[in-house]
Amino acid sequence: MTFDSLIAFNLVLLAALASPGAALLYAIKTCVASGRAAGFATGIGLGFAAALWTLAALLGLEGLFRLFPWTYTVLKFGGALYLIWLAIQTWRHAKSPVGDASRPHGRAFLSGMLINAGNPKSMLFAAAVIVVVFPQGLAATEIAIIVANHFVLEVCFYGIVALLLSSAPARRGYLGAKPILDRIAATLLGALGLRLLTERN
Repeated sequence: MTFDSLIAFNLVLLAALASPGAALLYAIKTCVASGRAAGFATGIGLGFAAALWTLAALLGLEGLFRLFPWTYTVLKFGGALYLIWLAIQTWRHAKSPVGDASRPHGRAFLSGMLINAGNPKSMLFAAAVIVVVFPQGLAATEIAIIVANHFVLEVCFYGIVALLLSSAPARRGYLGAKPILDRIAATLLGALGLRLLTERN
């Protein structure tokens, strides 16, 4: 593993993080609705699950999915059902007022972790990038560096999101448009869940 390959991995990862998806959408919603601390805890959960998928990719879990396709199917359907449940709850409470109390950090962390843990495509994405960027036969220390790097990068990214979007103006703007934004979020989360349920591979 070279420093250049790690930089290449980080650039691809940053591009993926910045693209609209369930993880970024949920992080933004948590930041503006529940505050900076909850948003940061959610980001730690998202980063933790994503780093675990990278570890799984480095250890060859993709090969396990190829040998036993049902394991991928179970993970995919479980993640899809969680996203659909989350979409339904978000839609149902779109008009509900948001209290001043922040979401408990443990719950925010768990919710973030479940968002990324419930999507095995995160691992498949990591596996595809790893195959292109890193050589085969990585040492245990190199694997540890890659996984730790992934985790730190995700936490930094979502930390910046929490810092920018948990301000008073951002919160006021969110509260004013909450019914519309929550229903947009619910639609996107539900669409992702349905896509995971209906796609063949």
